[in-house]
Amino acid sequence: MTTLTRHLRSAAPPTAVAAGFLAMLIGVTSSVAVVFTAAKSAGATSAQLTSWVFALGIGMGVTCIGLSLRHRAPIVTAWSTPGAALLATGLQGVTMAQAVGAFLLSSVLIVISGVTGWFERIMNRIPVPLASALLAGVLLQFGTELFTQMERSGLIAVPMFFAYLVGRRWFPRYAVVGALVAGIAATAWQGSWKLDGFELALAEPSFVRPEFSWQVLVGVGLPLFAVTMASQNLPGVAVLRNAGYSTPVSPLLTWTGTVNTVLAPFGCFGLNLAAITAAICSGEAAHPDPRKRYVAGVWAGVFYLLVGLFGGTVGWLLTAMPPALVLGIAGIGLLGTIGSSLTSALLDERLREPAVVTLLATASGFTLFGIGSTFWGLLAGVLTLAVGDLARGRTSRKDSGKEPHDGSLTPEEAKSR
Repeated sequence: MTTLTRHLRSAAPPTAVAAGFLAMLIGVTSSVAVVFTAAKSAGATSAQLTSWVFALGIGMGVTCIGLSLRHRAPIVTAWSTPGAALLATGLQGVTMAQAVGAFLLSSVLIVISGVTGWFERIMNRIPVPLASALLAGVLLQFGTELFTQMERSGLIAVPMFFAYLVGRRWFPRYAVVGALVAGIAATAWQGSWKLDGFELALAEPSFVRPEFSWQVLVGVGLPLFAVTMASQNLPGVAVLRNAGYSTPVSPLLTWTGTVNTVLAPFGCFGLNLAAITAAICSGEAAHPDPRKRYVAGVWAGVFYLLVGLFGGTVGWLLTAMPPALVLGIAGIGLLGTIGSSLTSALLDERLREPAVVTLLATASGFTLFGIGSTFWGLLAGVLTLAVGDLARGRTSRKDSGKEPHDGSLTPEEAKSR
C-alpha cells in the first residue's frame, strides 16, 4: 500500500496535475471562439467543427505526453491562436478541402524547419535576457488582466487573489489550486455558468480530402507557417530556455509538424510549442523540483486528449465558463513566471536596454503583415543590441587611438595656463 501511494504521488503530484489542468483550461478557453470562427469561415459543418476540436485535442495530447516523457521536460504544445485569427479572415471564400491543403503545406514546412535545424540555430544565438524579456512581454497582459477583472468582476477576482495570498502564506505549493477553488465557488454562487443544453458525447472525426490551389497555398499556407513560427514557436522556445531546459528544438518541431501533417485532413490547422501554458507547467508552482516538472506536461496532454475525445461537449463546456474565472486564474498562475522572467531580463546591465525594448514592444501587441508582436519585439531588441554594440565599438576604437598621457603638460598647455 505504501509503495502504491508512493507511485501515485510520483505519477500524479497534485501541483503537477493542477498545472496541467490550468494549462489546458487557459489554452482552450482563451481562443476556442477564434478557432470556431476560422472553421466557419471555410464553411465548416457542425460535424467538421467537432472534428477540428477532436484533431487539435488529440494532436496536443499526443505531443505533450510523448515529448514530455521523451525529453523529461515540460513540453507543452498548443494550437496556433494567431494562425486561427489569420484563418478567420483568410479562409473567406475558400473551400474546406483547399483549407486542408494549406494546413498540409504549413505543417510540412515546419517539419523541414526541424529536420534542417535552421530555426534552432537562430534561437541559440538569441541572448537569454532578450528571450526572457520576450516571455515577460507575452505574459504581461495576463498579469494585468487579473487586476482589470477586479474592477469588472470584483466578486470573482478579489476572492481568488486573496485565496492565493492566503495560500502563499500557509500552503505555498497549492496556492494556485486554492485560488482556482475560490474562483469556482464564487462563480457558482453568482450563477455565472451557462450550462443549458449539456450533452455528453464522443467526438466523431470527419476526414476531408485535401485540394491544392496555388492561390490558397501562397495566400494562406505560407502566412500560416510564418505566423506559427514567429508568433508561437519562437516564444515557446524562450519559455523552455528561461526555465533552464536545454531541450533540443529541432526534434520538437519535427514531431509537432509530423503530427500536424497526419491530423490536418481532420481539421488540425496548426500545432506548435506553447508559451503561456508552457510557462504554467515549467514554473515552481508545478513542482518544486525542475527535474519532475515534466509530469505537468504529461498531465496537460492527458487533459487535452479528453478535450479531443469529447470534442463537442468539452468545447461547449469551456465556452460556458465565466471569462473572469479563466482570466483571473491565468494571471495568478503566471505571477511567478513573470517575476523570474523580469529578473533574468534585467540582470545584465549591458543588455538591459535591449531587454526593455523587447519587453515593451512585445507587450504592445503590435502586428504587421499578419505577424504578431513577439517577432517584432525580438527584432526591435536585437536591433537595439546591435546598434549599442556598434556604438561601444566605435568609442573603444577612438579611445584606443589616443596617445597615452602621463599627466604632464605640453609647452602649449603650460603657456595657456
